[in-house]
Order: sequence, then C-alpha cells, then structure tokens
Amino acid sequence: FSYQSALITHKISHTGEKPFLCTECGQAFNHKSDLVTHKMAHSGEKPFVCQEFEPCHTPEDPLMGEALCFSDKSNLTTHQRTHSGEKPYVCRERGRGFRRKSTLTAHQRTHSGETFLCKECGRGFRQKSHLISHQRTHSGEKAYVCTECGQGFSQKANLVRHKLAHSREKPSVLQPEGGPPKTSEDTLGGEALRMQGVL
Repeated sequence: FSYQSALITHKISHTGEKPFLCTECGQAFNHKSDLVTHKMAHSGEKPFVCQEFEPCHTPEDPLMGEALCFSDKSNLTTHQRTHSGEKPYVCRERGRGFRRKSTLTAHQRTHSGETFLCKECGRGFRQKSHLISHQRTHSGEKAYVCTECGQGFSQKANLVRHKLAHSREKPSVLQPEGGPPKTSEDTLGGEALRMQGVL
C-alpha cells in the first residue's frame, strides 16, 4: 500500500470491525466512504446524475421525465455502462461479460455450485444480499419505510414502486406489499429498478 491509511482501512475489512456509525439509524460501516454514501440515503441527496437519461428511456417508462440520479458515483458509473454497452467483468470459464463485479461473482457461483442458504427454508441464493432480503420474508422485518405515509416494506423494490404511486398522486393505486399492481403503468420492470440501484 502506498499510504498507511490505506493499509489500516484494508485491515479493517479482514477483522469485520465497523467503527463508522450512522447517528440516525445506528447502522455501522467499516469504511467512512460507505457511511457518507449511506447518510445520503437519509437526506435524499443524489448528486450524481446520468446525462444520457432522455435519449435512452421510452415514454412508457414510469421514470420518464425524472432525472436519473444516484447517491454513489460507482452506481452512476455502472448505470452508464447500460449506455456504452461496456462489460468489463468477464467470466474466464465462459467468456461472458458483466457490467457489475457482483453480477460476475454471482454468475461464477453457477459454475462452482456455491450458494448462500436460508436456515429457515433451505432455499439457496447466489448473492448474500438476496439471502438477507429473502430472510425478511421470514422475520417480517419491514426495513424500508415510506417517508410520506409510514407504510413499511421488506423489499426495497416494493418501496420504490409504492413511492412512484405517491409521486403520481394516485392514492387509489397504492398497494400493500405483495399485492398486485393496480395498473400496467404501476409495474416497474426489473431493468428500471436496476438502473435506480435497487436491484
């Protein structure tokens, strides 16, 4: 390492120590930069904007007309790869390219058979974050809360869908978690959610 501080930061990733605490919700992080990004979620600040938003999104896209913003520069960079087609993370076994390193890692687990197993039901997941999200269905934890009406959701994607209904001022289409969308325009495609950094 070129700097002593970089070595210290690296060592923390091995110990599991999380010295950076969010004063608002109590969540802890092992890197200060992760805490800074996390705090933007509380404040709603999203300083990184996609400049190519208009040409790439269709009028039927429910996000049309809103700037596509990110609280984290790396999420913007990943999103911009949808425009450029760049897939810098390549599977050595199959030659398949991916925009995100985490997606490559999950793909590589299909070769090795390695999965993260749910202790409740035995279901396996290629990504730990998907297991954590799934476990909320067992615990009933509603980690994602709507700031407008207080309704809680176990999945971030359901909160995003719910917030879109608020933004369109159609209270009749607000659905409880797990409920079917009321109209086709309330249905968000997976790609739209991925571009928001939700999936």
